[in-house]
Amino acid sequence: MIYFFYGDEEFNISNEIKKLKSNLDKNFLEMSYKEFNNPKFPDLISAVSSQPMMFGKMLVVIDCIKYFKSKGEDSFDDKQLKQLEEVLESANENTDIVFRAISDPDPKKPGVDKRKKIFKILSKYNPKEFLQIPSYKTAELENWIKMQCKEKDVKINADAVSQLLLQVGSCLRLLDSEIEKLKVFAGGKTVTIDMVREICVNNEDLFAFIDNLIDGNILKALEEYQKLLMTTHPLSILFTLHKDLSAKITMKANAKTKSADEIAKIIGWHPYRTKLQIAKLKNVSLKNLVKLKENLTKAEYRIKSGQSNLSPEREVEYALLQ
Repeated sequence: MIYFFYGDEEFNISNEIKKLKSNLDKNFLEMSYKEFNNPKFPDLISAVSSQPMMFGKMLVVIDCIKYFKSKGEDSFDDKQLKQLEEVLESANENTDIVFRAISDPDPKKPGVDKRKKIFKILSKYNPKEFLQIPSYKTAELENWIKMQCKEKDVKINADAVSQLLLQVGSCLRLLDSEIEKLKVFAGGKTVTIDMVREICVNNEDLFAFIDNLIDGNILKALEEYQKLLMTTHPLSILFTLHKDLSAKITMKANAKTKSADEIAKIIGWHPYRTKLQIAKLKNVSLKNLVKLKENLTKAEYRIKSGQSNLSPEREVEYALLQ
């Protein structure tokens, strides 16, 4: 089976792939699960033609966002696209292939252009678009929280759902992480608003940390960071930081050429909140924002790849101080 997952909500795309991965034989994961990062055309054809090494299924995930560039070495000509079509049509029935195109909120980065020929080709194969839920769509976000809790067999009061959204924010990955914490903390009991207040990350602390960091108040930022570590894993903090910095970089890069309403649509924020943030960023350097995001990206890579000699907490702290 071939799938085409695209959009800007990375968490939901990851969940879909996780479901497919759960069908694989756990004893042979190294051979039956492969990922490719925007491979060159010959490697792409090879990946699509993959054959299971053992009995059972194989899952191949191909990141393909760069293929949607208007031109350049990552885009394909008509002859190559024709060959890709032919190979897809004859793909092994025991190999599941997922084309994954995660868009960046930054409009300067390549997104999924639905006018491209490659989009029309991939759209023949179980296409599904995953879009971030804007923070102002509280009813939709609360329904998502209820569904996640039901899936994880977590009982939760309606007021606790509202408090969780208010306290944690609209980041689905972070919300999911907090639901997992609440499941353990509640121990089978119904999650209450007091439990959420006691155990879950507080967005006020998180945003105070980010604001101090961006304003250059490093000592105060580190103080807030230590508070966050009491309830939040460094990778969860990193994820929220990346998302917030991406939005702020987009704001700063477009503030002179686009209105606040236009920028709000790009990043999925409420227009009023966007206007306030643009004003706060007036004296903040775009170069410094980009450098901070690059430092944090490197720190995340070192943590996830196991190449760091430091603990995750110290690795993030070192990135903040650079």
